Amino acid sequence: MNTEAFTGRAQAYVKARPGYPVEAMEYIHKLAPTNAVFADIGAGTGKFTELLAPYGNKLFAVEPNADMREQLEITLAPFPNTKIFDGTAEATKLPDNSVDVIINAQALRKFDLDMFRAECIRIGKYNPIVITIFNGGDKVSAGYEKATGILYRNPDVYKFPNPQYFTRDKWLLYYASMEGVPLKGDAEYEVYTAELNEKFDRDNVDGVLCLNEVTYVYNERI
Repeated sequence: MNTEAFTGRAQAYVKARPGYPVEAMEYIHKLAPTNAVFADIGAGTGKFTELLAPYGNKLFAVEPNADMREQLEITLAPFPNTKIFDGTAEATKLPDNSVDVIINAQALRKFDLDMFRAECIRIGKYNPIVITIFNGGDKVSAGYEKATGILYRNPDVYKFPNPQYFTRDKWLLYYASMEGVPLKGDAEYEVYTAELNEKFDRDNVDGVLCLNEVTYVYNERI
């Protein structure tokens, strides 16, 4: 796992990355046993974690990137039921047999999947639930199709509508939050930003651009 991929992107991530619909969160929580212990692996700035924390379950948030983890600490400060770990998907630093539900949100493609599966077995209590949640288009991207195909054997898969609305500033921040996208000061930044502005100018309606995102939830006991 590349632990530095999101260095310098935490603020854009907080301000512009889509969250997840209430229906998806309710579905995930209902999958879990009473008083389940959850772990969010690759928690980032806490986009998913802060939606799960209010349910009150004990919740571990694992994030290797220092910039993202700094924002994660701010995000989760109101929730005493959460604990943050500086770990990776392949080496979470969580105790053995400590977690009922292991979740990765918008992060699975970045994991070494064989090592992550082994880590899920190590940290999971007997027959833990492993959940992958991510936002995308009408069809699952090739990257997630491949990753989920490696991690899971026969998962249940559900989809939830999650439309997203962007002003121009939020649109630019949305892309600035993505791994590998040029940041201000990079050689390609001006050209890339011009292309994003052209798309916004072409597709916006009254200053707002809509993406008809879909939230996918995969789950299986391992």
